Amino acid sequence: MKYEWKKQEKHLYGAKKKAEIVKVPPQKFLTIKGEGNPNNQEFSERVGVLYPVAWNIKMGFKKFYKEHPELQADFEYSEFAIFPLEGIWSTKNVDDITDKESFEYKIMLRQPDWITQEMFETAVAAVAKKEPNELLKELCFETLEDGTCVQILHLGSFDDEPASFQKMDQFVKENGYTRKSYQHREIYLNDARKTAPEKRRTILRYQVE
Repeated sequence: MKYEWKKQEKHLYGAKKKAEIVKVPPQKFLTIKGEGNPNNQEFSERVGVLYPVAWNIKMGFKKFYKEHPELQADFEYSEFAIFPLEGIWSTKNVDDITDKESFEYKIMLRQPDWITQEMFETAVAAVAKKEPNELLKELCFETLEDGTCVQILHLGSFDDEPASFQKMDQFVKENGYTRKSYQHREIYLNDARKTAPEKRRTILRYQVE
């Protein structure tokens, strides 16, 4: 059976256009850090290095499952769909959080819970052998836990996100929560490179207490 995040985790990826509280459990990710304007080439290069490794992990696990029938009972799923791109964003300029040149980010692709550090290292080595890239050395495999968060589905351009954040902030205030930091998460439900700005669907999320 194939694990599909759209079906199995609707509470995390089926965000609504109204703000809501969600509990985010520990999750595993391929990550890479960067800073500066996301419209720059450097950002695209960092995004680009994630996908070959994620694909290698996916296909490697599928092959492993087929070749080890004696271990199949240990896994509920035989394969999985690639998760959507995510980003954790912060800034060095808290006086102007729209200053893109001051952005700090961690771009990432989630991995199923059963993927291991060893599988990650094997995939990185395989990709490096086939497509050498210095950025592969910056990739990390880590577990992140956001806990209690507020989230909303933002429709439209990334530049229009402040309006959605205002709705989230108002919801947080009205429901007795406090935002924990300037840091926030974005989950890109479609490919920004192939999607018109007005049709982009992005989940915005930040931690509260």
